[in-house]
Amino acid sequence: MTNLEKNPPVSVLEPGRPCTEVEVLTPRDVPLGGVRAMTVYRTLPQKRRSLVGAWCFLDHYGPDDVALTGGMEVPRHPHTGLATVSWLFTGRIDHLDSNGVAAAVLPGELNLMIAGSGITHQEISTADTTTLHGVQLWYALPESTRFSDKHFEHYAPQPVHLQGVTARVFIGELAGSVSPVDTRTPDLLGAELTLRPGAETMLRVRPDFEHAALAETGAVVVNGTTVEHRSLGYVPTGSDTLHIAAGPEGARVILLGGVPLGEQIVMWWNFIGRSHDEIEEYRRRYQAELGFEPAHPADEGKAPLFGPFAAGQRAPLPAPPMPTVRLRPRE
Repeated sequence: MTNLEKNPPVSVLEPGRPCTEVEVLTPRDVPLGGVRAMTVYRTLPQKRRSLVGAWCFLDHYGPDDVALTGGMEVPRHPHTGLATVSWLFTGRIDHLDSNGVAAAVLPGELNLMIAGSGITHQEISTADTTTLHGVQLWYALPESTRFSDKHFEHYAPQPVHLQGVTARVFIGELAGSVSPVDTRTPDLLGAELTLRPGAETMLRVRPDFEHAALAETGAVVVNGTTVEHRSLGYVPTGSDTLHIAAGPEGARVILLGGVPLGEQIVMWWNFIGRSHDEIEEYRRRYQAELGFEPAHPADEGKAPLFGPFAAGQRAPLPAPPMPTVRLRPRE
């Protein structure tokens, strides 16, 4: 029996309720650093929308000729209150963090780093990488787990073959595939969908989830709305099906979803907290722990937040100055 026979598309089983109120979020170009400044295309966060479920950050990059762009060179930097998801299509990136984890980011394999109350890491594309292409995702940790310990997980999902579509589910559950990864943020979905030329699929999804589909390789149609290349098609809660269609060249889609977080977050630079003062403390302690600024009297006696790092690495990134106005919560 095939996967399609065991898990037929919703259109075979029932009409479903595909929500047609699709909001299209267009990306902005952001230089990622390095001498030649590799460009990423950011669709989350933005003024129109900060979150999709707990997902709060989406950078799409490539395919980039590393000989021209210099590849990815992101030295040691901090995170709090979030988890990072690295997902590659082409190339290789070396990950190193202050929890002692050194790992390779490889195409089709999930690297998940949970920052908890504080972590630092670096990501450097390898010398043998000629083309770099992938996405970098973050999701916010809820109040119940945001002060938990640092953690790292690796997972290589097996492909699920549906009619005209191959799915790799790296977080959550879709089309009968269940990821075993402990996200510390319940009710999340992350998957790569590869659609053959002219293919379309009707996927059963949880109606209490928000969803967003990144048109990774070219335009796709999501519940009747065209989502152009690198844009994100947002589908609100209430829809129990997603209809996704590719053009004559086929398409690859990154599908994200989740129950609305239901918490206000304050997000600035690489930190997520719940107030301006909390973010200010994270910055202050990072700057002091890495020797950029003297320790503040308010932090006297506190244990290090971000942890040690392997010697002989590139110089870490200093935090930018805090804004001159107080940071406002997002939701």
